[in-house]
Amino acid sequence: GRAEIVRAIRYVDEVIVTTTLDKKQVWEKVHFNEIYIGDDWKGNARWEKTGKEMEETIDEIYNNHYKVEERSVLQLKCDDEKLMASPYALNEIAVLKRDSSSMISIHTAINGAHLTTYQADGLVIATPTGSTAYSLSVGGPVIVPHSKTIAITPVAPHSLNVRPIVICDDWEITLDVESRSHNFLVAIDGRSESCKETTQLTISRADYSIKEVKRFNHIFFDTLRNKMMWGADVR
Repeated sequence: GRAEIVRAIRYVDEVIVTTTLDKKQVWEKVHFNEIYIGDDWKGNARWEKTGKEMEETIDEIYNNHYKVEERSVLQLKCDDEKLMASPYALNEIAVLKRDSSSMISIHTAINGAHLTTYQADGLVIATPTGSTAYSLSVGGPVIVPHSKTIAITPVAPHSLNVRPIVICDDWEITLDVESRSHNFLVAIDGRSESCKETTQLTISRADYSIKEVKRFNHIFFDTLRNKMMWGADVR
């Protein structure tokens, strides 16, 4: 027989099933990290299984025993051509100060209504998928994948009263940045570009989603508990 490897492809409304190698060839390549079973629209592999668990995963996909989850994507709009060349983020869009410059002021509005002006080293706008990535490392909340929300988390804020906030993902975020160096960085899933101080950023949910292949027996809370070592006695 032939194995069916599922890939999540940008701008496609259904999972594309691609006939590739036979099962033996797939397993041989897995041992050498030469194959993946799913990717995001940037082509980054979203699979980290090893050993016996990887072999079980290949068997399950070969037997069409898997589920597909949809993950929301953020879209950035601005007048910077470099950023507009690739304005989508599965994890987060971050606004950051440059190098060792002073903190920046980030005037933030939600659906046109002023929220606050963050005095901080930066601001992370994250999807539920990205809530366990960069956002988590700067004190952001863990968000369940299908909650249809966006987390806004400041990076090293000047005031301890400033806290992360979670909003609906169909709301629009507008950012205007002031900096003593008159420029700042915008990082879209880690891809950074320098922006002029006058650049206004508009962030919203994209009009498409990423489809991710999941094993039936994998539960978000189990993964979260294991990765975060909740309940583990490390003494």
